Amino acid sequence: WVFIEGCKNPKSITILIRGGSQRVVDEAERSIHDALMVVKDTVEYPYVVVGGGAPEAVVSKKLKKRSASLASRQQLAVEKYADALESIPMTLAENAGMSLVDAQAELRTKSQVAGKPRFGVDAFKGKIVDLSSRDIYEPLSVKNQVINSGTEAACMILRIDDIISAGTPKGAPTSPGAEGYGGMPE
Repeated sequence: WVFIEGCKNPKSITILIRGGSQRVVDEAERSIHDALMVVKDTVEYPYVVVGGGAPEAVVSKKLKKRSASLASRQQLAVEKYADALESIPMTLAENAGMSLVDAQAELRTKSQVAGKPRFGVDAFKGKIVDLSSRDIYEPLSVKNQVINSGTEAACMILRIDDIISAGTPKGAPTSPGAEGYGGMPE
């Protein structure tokens, strides 16, 4: 092996991945690729937000407060959207081995006091902490993509549900064998 180190402004870099099995090497390669893509996203769109589900917790709290002023059906939709956002830090807490009830209560309390997205799940410590003081951030472009994709998927499901709910009007002729299961009369 020949290593050339200490070059100023290198044009290329080689990363050598080794592991005890092909599976370990594949996982290491995937992790390195993910890390490089995060760096690329941050270089292309240089904005970050606090990680650990902190923004989702604050937005969820504000949406729940806003939902109280909406009509019944809209209120339910906004509350469910807020619940979906809050599930992000709760999933992090669950994966960190934290008590979900305690984590949710502590996150809601600390987010309310802070008012800004600072407090989130520290998976290494298994606690709700001020992640901005620990310099734990996520690229804003990734956060935008996650929220947009989730919202689009939910809207698509709602549209499909509306189509299914509209269904066949009462009294309209049905296709042969449509009565009961398997075309058998009830």
